[in-house]
Amino acid sequence: MAKREKLQKTNAMRELDRAGIAYGVRTYEVDENDLSGVHVAEQLGEEPGQGFKTLVCEAPGGGHVVCCIPVAEELDLKRAAQVAGEKTLTMMHVRDLVPVTGYMRGGCSPVGMKKRFPTLIDETCELWDEIFISGGRRGLQLVIAPDDLVAFTGATVAAITR
Repeated sequence: MAKREKLQKTNAMRELDRAGIAYGVRTYEVDENDLSGVHVAEQLGEEPGQGFKTLVCEAPGGGHVVCCIPVAEELDLKRAAQVAGEKTLTMMHVRDLVPVTGYMRGGCSPVGMKKRFPTLIDETCELWDEIFISGGRRGLQLVIAPDDLVAFTGATVAAITR
């Protein structure tokens, strides 16, 4: 009988474990040519509205805001800025993602970043008992109750998509 490969824990998983928050793990084959959440949802047979991507934005004063939205949706930067209490927000350049968050594009999780940032989660998360977020590396998803994610990250739930 083959030995089952042990899944190496990510920062996101370790933080949720320490907090005693239940989550599930799903793995998928990474396609370097298509890192989109829609592609991942299709590959895993998931509803795209149930999968949430993590986007990191920059505020004019140099602060950062984390936004989690359904994978098939587009972030409304103006609305997100209003909700975050910022004048404007811009998307963080991908080259700055690892130094600021510790995560790379396609594997960015709202849990386990180098530092805690204000977090916004689109209100559609409330439509689901469980949502899918990045597990902290490409090829890994976490299945988590939206209420647990909101409570753990201290997120604000609001309409932040177009």
